[in-house]
Amino acid sequence: MSAQDWRRIFGLREAGVYYALALLVAVLAAIAASRGLPSYISGQNLGNIAYQASLVGIMGVAMTIMLITGAFDLSVASVAALAAAVLIALAGQIGFPASAIAALCTAAAIGLLNGAIVQFVGINAFIVTLGTLTAVRGLVLVLTDGRSLMVEQPDVLAQMLAFESGRVPLFWLLLAGGLALLGLAIARRRWLPGIGGAALALAAMLVGRHFTIAAPVLYLALFAGIMGFVLRFTVVGRRIYAVGGNAEAARLSGINVNAYRIGAFALSSVAAGFAGILFACRLGAINPTALQGAELTVIAAAILGGTSLFGGAGSVVKTVVGALLLFTLTNGFNILNLGANYQGLIEGVVVIAAAAIYTVGAGRARRPRGAVA
Repeated sequence: MSAQDWRRIFGLREAGVYYALALLVAVLAAIAASRGLPSYISGQNLGNIAYQASLVGIMGVAMTIMLITGAFDLSVASVAALAAAVLIALAGQIGFPASAIAALCTAAAIGLLNGAIVQFVGINAFIVTLGTLTAVRGLVLVLTDGRSLMVEQPDVLAQMLAFESGRVPLFWLLLAGGLALLGLAIARRRWLPGIGGAALALAAMLVGRHFTIAAPVLYLALFAGIMGFVLRFTVVGRRIYAVGGNAEAARLSGINVNAYRIGAFALSSVAAGFAGILFACRLGAINPTALQGAELTVIAAAILGGTSLFGGAGSVVKTVVGALLLFTLTNGFNILNLGANYQGLIEGVVVIAAAAIYTVGAGRARRPRGAVA
């Protein structure tokens, strides 16, 4: 591997979000230690951050696929709230599994509607999903009659809590992921997946067999792993990047651009619906303003992960790290008792700084060697 390849892999554009997360955790750990607070990098605290980031991470992974295709979806938070409302409204009548399926079908229908309007009518995705955001939030108000809904049946509530609040041993998850990456490295004769696999296996040994994580973290890891594999190692993934990179060239090469973009809208809404189900299971209740504004956090996570707003570039793993970065900030604010007024300011500055770094990095990558700026 050449020196240029090394610089690309470990440069700010490719690895900046990893550096930022590691630096942030180190700074917060040092501040916590200097103030005599409990260890910031304890397994319990890190697990809590992952748990808090799981819902945004799930929506962020699907949003990354959406952005790679060159489209946009502002309605994810409203769709998640509607799915939660459908679940809560029906769970007492038809049970948890059937009501969860109904919630996912409702979310999928909204995604298909969004995609059909954008692709066949030709309206900009930003405008369509902005309208859907408002309309779906109105549906939530209609369904809840403007008041909070809750599940009152103890057996149904127990099923919901078990689905969302169950604990899963992290050891086997890390070990399986490590072995899968090592196998991939051997099969493709590439060292980079092997390093990742060895790191995961080492992490499994460090955490031990008794350390557990919340079920939503496992759902996020599985979803991100599947989507990452599809994007990197399958024909479908290459076509998704092609659609976002140059839709007309993709169409001329025989790719069904409409199908891929409508599929991205459907995936985004289904993922949002699943996040809404987890949110409803977590609380056993829903109010009309639930998850309001969360779509901006989802998009911010994708931007922090380096996903291009113009299509053709993005990584679901980096989006997950971006979500972890945002919630590490929030967690640090809470531990350090930093006022809520400063939280929004700092998070906004972080997002703008990340976008600036990626933009400057992209400009340098496109500039011919030896060119004068």
